Formats: sequence, structure tokens, C-alpha cells
Amino acid sequence: MKLSTKGRYGLRCMIDLTIHSDEEKVSLCNIAQRQGISENYLEQVFATLRKTGLVKSIKGAQGGYVLAKEPSKITVGTILRALEGELVIIDAQDERNDSRAQAMKDCIKAHVWDKINQNINKLVDSITLKDLADDCRKRNSADTLMYHI
Repeated sequence: MKLSTKGRYGLRCMIDLTIHSDEEKVSLCNIAQRQGISENYLEQVFATLRKTGLVKSIKGAQGGYVLAKEPSKITVGTILRALEGELVIIDAQDERNDSRAQAMKDCIKAHVWDKINQNINKLVDSITLKDLADDCRKRNSADTLMYHI
């Protein structure tokens, strides 16, 4: 499984939105500048996030985007599935029904692919936007500490 730029950029932008949206709307232009991502590309990403109910858009001169739910209620898994589809290492269609090796394929599927899929999903569903935003804030404040001797 390899995540596309849509999934990677989308996750970054959702963290950015969480950090910068303290009760305020955030423009795509500002997110694009902070993240170094094309605003046109972000429009496509945010259209998907809006359709899946993860963000809300507010029109007008003072418009922008806000999270549709509390950051503690949005998981990394929810975001990645909205942008990427199901998170699986091997698609069921990739394993063609060939009776010569079916028992071996079933064995590998049950003991390897299914377990990897379960663990990936368990992990991404255990991390919230709040977790990531809090860690990013902490890392940013650590980078800006000044020490005086």
C-alpha cells in the first residue's frame, strides 16, 4: 500500500486547519502557502473532504474552511479513507482464483495480508487530529525556545 499525494497532503492540511482554525475560518490560500502545496490541487482535496463531511466551507470575503467535527473525533483513518479509499495492502481482486495455488494464497491471505490490513486500520483509527495537532504545536514551541545564559 502506498499513499498518494492526495492522502499525504490532505492529512497535512487537516492538521494545519486544526492548528490554525481556533474558532476562525482558514483560507485555502493560507494553507497552501504554509504547506507549500498548489492552491488548485488543494481545492480538489478539500472538495473531497467537504463531500465526506470532514470540513465545512464558508463562502464570502471572510470565508474559508473549518473542521466539521471536533479534532478529537476525527481520526487519521477517517481522513485517509476519505481521500484514498479502503486502506489495504493487497486488493482482493489482485488474488485471482487459480485453483493450482489457491490453498497457499488463502493461507498467506489469512496469516499475512489480512493481519497487516487489520493492524494498519487499527493504528490509523487510534490517532486523532487532536493528537497530531498537539504534537505539532509542542514541536514548534520546542523549536522556538530561546535559552539565555
